[in-house]
Amino acid sequence: MQTVTMNNNLEIPKLGFGTWQIPEGKAAYESVRYALEVGYRHIDTAAAYGNEASVGRAIRESGIDREEIYLTTKLHNNDHGYEQTKEAFLESLRKLDTDYVDLYLIHWPNPIASRSHWQDANRGSWKAMEEFIGQGLIKSIGISNFREHHIESLLERAEIKPQVNQIRLYAGEQQHKLVQYCKDKQMVLEAYSPLGTGGLLSSPLIKSIAEEVGKSPAQICLRYDIQKGHVVLPKSVTPSSILQNKDIFDFTLNEEQMAKLDEMENICGPTQNPDETSF
Repeated sequence: MQTVTMNNNLEIPKLGFGTWQIPEGKAAYESVRYALEVGYRHIDTAAAYGNEASVGRAIRESGIDREEIYLTTKLHNNDHGYEQTKEAFLESLRKLDTDYVDLYLIHWPNPIASRSHWQDANRGSWKAMEEFIGQGLIKSIGISNFREHHIESLLERAEIKPQVNQIRLYAGEQQHKLVQYCKDKQMVLEAYSPLGTGGLLSSPLIKSIAEEVGKSPAQICLRYDIQKGHVVLPKSVTPSSILQNKDIFDFTLNEEQMAKLDEMENICGPTQNPDETSF
């Protein structure tokens, strides 16, 4: 599995298995277990997804050494702040039934629960996360859905720079300014919903390129983000799709195909404004 090096010199696999909208129980357990069986070694979950226990059980019962699996989870919107983050993270560890996580993210910059004081709440959460790194319970820390002003506020007090910003990225939704800002800050970009929650798969342009290359529309979408330098986190509960989404490292999109995808309009709806909404 190909990797990218973060600003703390640790590596993260370029391909991960996303679990957003996969319910706790059989669906989460079986999809994660199958993903691991066919070769995924990067699993992405979150407290807000409600499936940490099933994800943890699938990892534990896979028979794969924990050290071979890159595991990410995220802070729940209701738990921002120093003490709340400490309690929430330890609860995630308990549900995942693991001694550590490879990456822990603040899931949303200013959720409704702390919107009136989001700057201080995020700084408190970050301090707790930095302490967990010192204790060996977290290897890397990062953020999700943060825009430039949210990051600037965090960096005013942070001792450790975020290693990752996980945002919505796909052909037609590139967030150029934010992506360049994060790259300038040496942050890896992770693309959640890289298939546009399925909306991209019916695009005539993507279908046309898929026919040219001899790959599926989903593989074209994922390969596009990989060539942009992003980590991708496709999600599926269908075994054939889980397997297919993994096979994106044996071909390359040419300059003309990449340019067409760069110019593609967003057909999957506007990006949520984290200053106005919550996920």
